[in-house]
Amino acid sequence: MKVVLGVSGASGALFGAEMLRALVCHRVDVDLICSPVAEQVAQQELGEGISARVARILRETGSPASVRALDYEDFGAAPSSGSYLHHGMLIMPCSMATVGRIATGSAPNLICRAADVCLKERRPLILGVRETPLSTIHLRNLTALSEAGAIIAPAAPSFYGNPESIIAMVRIYCGRMLDILGIENEWAYRWSR
Repeated sequence: MKVVLGVSGASGALFGAEMLRALVCHRVDVDLICSPVAEQVAQQELGEGISARVARILRETGSPASVRALDYEDFGAAPSSGSYLHHGMLIMPCSMATVGRIATGSAPNLICRAADVCLKERRPLILGVRETPLSTIHLRNLTALSEAGAIIAPAAPSFYGNPESIIAMVRIYCGRMLDILGIENEWAYRWSR
């Protein structure tokens, strides 16, 4: 299985890092696209850039899954074409600037172009949006994307599983994203009442 993972410059770099870990742990090959601002935010929030985190995740998991880092400005990269087959795309975290660009069909970078391709090809596009409060403009853009087929999945972890740490909360959320992609996993909390 192969998935495209975009990491935009919104706060919440941990969501992108743990989504990458979730995919790799479940033997999913990943095409990774990080914005330059995402690298800065990761450095500030995680104490290391995304590329360093990728190397560490691959070392720690020992997974045979591959992670291919793609250039944010490379419009010749495979995910920019509808002929490139994959099982869907996640943008974690997804900034409102990225949402706005995708909603209007603007594709000034590979994250937005790959998302646009997912919409036109009717492949899963999951947006882990990170912003609060939401303006009317944000809501209109999110509605337009939902109507176009995107799955809006705000990075708002649940608490009913009584997670014991921030990492546990983020991993439960990532498990739900794996569920949406049809990937069996043990990360999502299962309601069993």
